[in-house]
Amino acid sequence: MNSTNLFDIIIVGGGPIGLACALEAKKAGLHYCILEKGCLVNSLYNYPVNMTFFSTSEKLEIGDIPFVSNNIKPTRPEALEYYRRVATSNQLNIHLQEEVKAITPLNSKYEVVSTKQTYTTTFVIIATGFYDIPVNMNIPGEDLPKVTHYYKDPHFYAMQKVVVVGANNSAVDAALETWRKGATVSMVIRHDGIGKRVKYWVKPDMENRIKEGSVKAWFNSTLMAIREKEVDIQTPDGLVTIENDYVIAMTGYQPNCDFLQKAGIHLSEDEVLQPTYNPETMETNLPNVYLAGVVCGGMNTHVWFIENSREHAELIIKSIRKKLLNE
Repeated sequence: MNSTNLFDIIIVGGGPIGLACALEAKKAGLHYCILEKGCLVNSLYNYPVNMTFFSTSEKLEIGDIPFVSNNIKPTRPEALEYYRRVATSNQLNIHLQEEVKAITPLNSKYEVVSTKQTYTTTFVIIATGFYDIPVNMNIPGEDLPKVTHYYKDPHFYAMQKVVVVGANNSAVDAALETWRKGATVSMVIRHDGIGKRVKYWVKPDMENRIKEGSVKAWFNSTLMAIREKEVDIQTPDGLVTIENDYVIAMTGYQPNCDFLQKAGIHLSEDEVLQPTYNPETMETNLPNVYLAGVVCGGMNTHVWFIENSREHAELIIKSIRKKLLNE
């Protein structure tokens, strides 16, 4: 094994919480490496271009490094700039575009296999988030090119007939932005109203657009089938077919539970698929393997955010330092 591939800690995931773990590891003088399968803070990069965070800038800070924003609620470009500067100014050791494929025990250590090479490490921190795997609708036509589970920019949909599936923040942002750029927008919503967790300054805007008829909302309804130029919607009044050019399916995302299971981390047997970990240390059922960030919530992806999981980094490094001192 090449000595350059030997580490105290391998951090899987280069999002904000992965960076926070790296900052704490560096502060503790530990030899670490972040392995990120995409670009730096890949999930944030894939957020909608015009997205505004629900959290204030100080709640997105990591490592006690100030996040200065032009407004109370920072935007996606401001967040990308902040985390990029955190990574570069602290010269964090990050390998980008390198996906971890397997984590396996190796004597008293772990072997971490990526798409590029193999590493040996004493500790592993999994901070992989949840944005990479969309929750599918499992309906005919979902695999058509006109369907996306990721919304980026509204201009593409100008003068098109768009169906937005969902009623939470991502769906509401997509519906409002594409409508304002000239799209004809219909929303398909499983429940009887806009989601309760929608940003408080956006929710009345969406409800007013629906009330005035600018955006058509099908409540208590389900998208049943997608075809090249139309879609079928099951409504309380029966099946409705409408003309359609694009479907933006904001049906949510999920952590890579298969990856966790293959590594040997126990998941709950219900639909939540809650990983097993000690909330005081964030250590899983696997000795010296830790979880950090939103991945801790399993399918309950609304439980953990940057602002309430930043402390995971401190808990984990504190646990690791204690173990190393007791060796």
